[in-house]
Amino acid sequence: MLTKAFIPYKGYYSTPFCRWQGTMANENSIALGATTAHKWLTKNNFDPTMFDYMYLGITIAQHHLFYGHTWAAAMLVNGAKDLPALLVNQACTTSTTCIYLAATNIEIGAYETGFALMTDRCSNGPHTIWPNPLGPGGEVESENWMMDNFNRDPWAGQKMIQTAENVAKELGTTKEECDAVTLRRYEQYQDALANDRAFQKRYMFPPEVRISRKKTVIVEQDEGVTPTSAEGLARLKPVEPGGVHTFGAQTFPADGNCGFIVTTRDKAKEISADPGIEIQIVAYGFSRAKKGYMAQGPVPASEMALKGAGIKVGDLKAVKTHQPFAINDIYMAAKMGMDVNWMNNYGNSLIYGHPQGPTAGRNIAELLEEVVMLGGGYGLWAGCAAGDTAAALIFKIG
Repeated sequence: MLTKAFIPYKGYYSTPFCRWQGTMANENSIALGATTAHKWLTKNNFDPTMFDYMYLGITIAQHHLFYGHTWAAAMLVNGAKDLPALLVNQACTTSTTCIYLAATNIEIGAYETGFALMTDRCSNGPHTIWPNPLGPGGEVESENWMMDNFNRDPWAGQKMIQTAENVAKELGTTKEECDAVTLRRYEQYQDALANDRAFQKRYMFPPEVRISRKKTVIVEQDEGVTPTSAEGLARLKPVEPGGVHTFGAQTFPADGNCGFIVTTRDKAKEISADPGIEIQIVAYGFSRAKKGYMAQGPVPASEMALKGAGIKVGDLKAVKTHQPFAINDIYMAAKMGMDVNWMNNYGNSLIYGHPQGPTAGRNIAELLEEVVMLGGGYGLWAGCAAGDTAAALIFKIG
């Protein structure tokens, strides 16, 4: 259990998420993430020189990745100080781990204020050539960073969607159940768009994206969300033979970034948009599911976090998850005694896309805002990650 790490209210942001090969497709995500975070800090009158350390969470290589963390840190503070940084890659739970790393360093007194910057661009991913001198004719091996890794875990030997189907088969889940949860998440996302996107505007920051040498655009809204209906979902066929997940019941690659300030209680109160709202990072959980059953991972991670916080499911005001496949929430709800229709108000990554590094961060920003709107209490974030791993974080808002 953590007792000393806090996030100032409104000390976080997420950009909208752009569809794969969409508006953000040509920007270096390291540069876009760092410059966007700097603009957000400036707009909100946060002094970037307050940071003692920065974490760069990124999962898909960009040009200059070798220097990515130090380069991003320099851009974040616009050269105003020499800010050290660390590069973090934990696939879909990268945001969670960056926030937790900052929190643990606050807890032990290593520094006062850290910044977690998470960014990714699934679009135009790198195509890597590996030397293969012992192969036939010494011909090289190639790897498409995103598609090849989505389609084969070298340990489990399966596509990600096949690991989801493994869990669905074991639980006895039907296509109709997956479609129903997908439709529910889409309806919840529509709540986030109500009243001119009032909920999203509580945490969302529009980035300036360069389209060409002469043109830039401001991205105000998510890009790539597919209109969804019960009839439309019913017509779609499962992707895998004998499976239950259609293309509608799984997420899609996207681009975006997000950032979080993590600091002490006193500093959080000093820079908070509302000193009366306190956001404490309480507990972290982690797990690894059995081989080829990735969607099961969030349950033991959540149970570990709940135990660390000393609370039960019934004490939670809200739950947000990374849901790459419909089965994730169906399984979690069944095993933890939750109502699958209650989870993930205002939508989640199943609907608005999955840039990997910043996905959990956006989920968490939404979680914090939802719990604030509910008058405070405990909130849980949980999600799986590539390789059958998972993580969870519990926050207390008061």
